[in-house]
Amino acid sequence: MHTAPRRLALIDMGTNTFHLLIVEMPTQPGEKPLELLRTKAGVRLGEGGISRGEIAPAAYSRALHTMRGFKEEIDLHGVNEVRATATSAMRVSSNGPDLVRDIFEQTGIRVEVIPGAREAELIWEGVRQAVDLGGEPQLIMDVGGGSTEFIIADRHTIFWKQSFEIGAQRLLDKFFTPADGIMPAAALAAERDYLAEMLAPLHAAVAHFRPVGLVGASGSFDTLGDLQAGRVHSEAEQPPMRELTLAGFQESLRQLLSLNHEQRVALPGMFPMRADMLVVAAVLIDYVLGSFGLTRIRSSAYALKEGLLAEMLGL
Repeated sequence: MHTAPRRLALIDMGTNTFHLLIVEMPTQPGEKPLELLRTKAGVRLGEGGISRGEIAPAAYSRALHTMRGFKEEIDLHGVNEVRATATSAMRVSSNGPDLVRDIFEQTGIRVEVIPGAREAELIWEGVRQAVDLGGEPQLIMDVGGGSTEFIIADRHTIFWKQSFEIGAQRLLDKFFTPADGIMPAAALAAERDYLAEMLAPLHAAVAHFRPVGLVGASGSFDTLGDLQAGRVHSEAEQPPMRELTLAGFQESLRQLLSLNHEQRVALPGMFPMRADMLVVAAVLIDYVLGSFGLTRIRSSAYALKEGLLAEMLGL
């Protein structure tokens, strides 16, 4: 008897971006899943509310609209299993549970709101499918809109992990309300001081485990890679792993800090939704590189949803 192929949809509802990955699961051991669709939508769930602990009405309706669109794709591809996870914005928002309920009522999709430690674990699972982490500790970093996860791990083992509520939307709200769109020196200094205070546990962990390189997962790192390449790559075109040069990163940082909003949007490789957020995210990345003397930067297009898939496949 011929059974229908098992098709799986993985949804990662981030604070900035919602991602959808649809795959056909392998029928033979050792086979790879067949990727049918990989897409994303800039929902900006944290905009206008995350720093006050709520999802703003416009962001709430964008989320529902996006999930209805994802449901159409899911139906179109004959998916028979859906795993949807939500992270920082949904964890901390007073109306996050309402959104979970409304998504279920409107689409039938059950959303699992996952804690930061679980998020960090899945990010490592995803990153190691794209990047050879080797046998020495690496510092893995995922700058989200609401939270930033840091993981110190090699190919086989997580040595330390922590999720910090210092995502790019929060940093933007706190340090950079762009009047002319250029970050003032005082705000830059204030962000760096704040990071030094917030990231004390990371300093202790790095001193103990001594990671040898930085691996950045998705989001901001994809855009930094696109800036170095000089063009935007669609979600489906993103190479799983890219090596970023330190000089290229420093040049991007200099541009991000010296150009106004319109000039940043016009940079070849800029994803317009990230034109402001990338400023504070790049300051965070620069702080990490400088504080820990890391010179090797690799970016992974794989993160949470690929981690979830790897876990389901037992990879």
